[in-house]
Amino acid sequence: MCKECYCDEPRITPLLHPLDCLNQHTQYICGTCGRCICIERDPKRGLQRWNFPFKSLAVAKLYLRTADYTMKTACGIYEIKNDQGRISYKIFAHFSDLQEYLSKNKNKHCEKMVPVFQMDSYQEYPHTKVRKLTAKEIECYLKER
Repeated sequence: MCKECYCDEPRITPLLHPLDCLNQHTQYICGTCGRCICIERDPKRGLQRWNFPFKSLAVAKLYLRTADYTMKTACGIYEIKNDQGRISYKIFAHFSDLQEYLSKNKNKHCEKMVPVFQMDSYQEYPHTKVRKLTAKEIECYLKER
């Protein structure tokens, strides 16, 4: 697992519409393995991809580093279950954020109330970049997939 972005596959992201995402969105470029992770902030709502629920823990882990970097803390991934039993995984920077989310979403519960995955501490890495990629970088990145 990459110590910086917590992934074993350095070219797995973006998952959906990779060419469009790499062309149009700002990327967190892992300074350790070079994996690109969408860190684009929606201009209207101010949300990033990591603010939304994920269908699996594995996919949530792919976006955890962007949450850590944005919030400058070791964020946690929590397992959330709705009243129908559907499970999703959501990233929160602080336990109080989880509590606030659950208070606003009465049909959702977090049985364990502890992260199912979280790094011990937040760490900065010297070679990290956050920017849009060039056409040549995108071409190279996609060829390496």
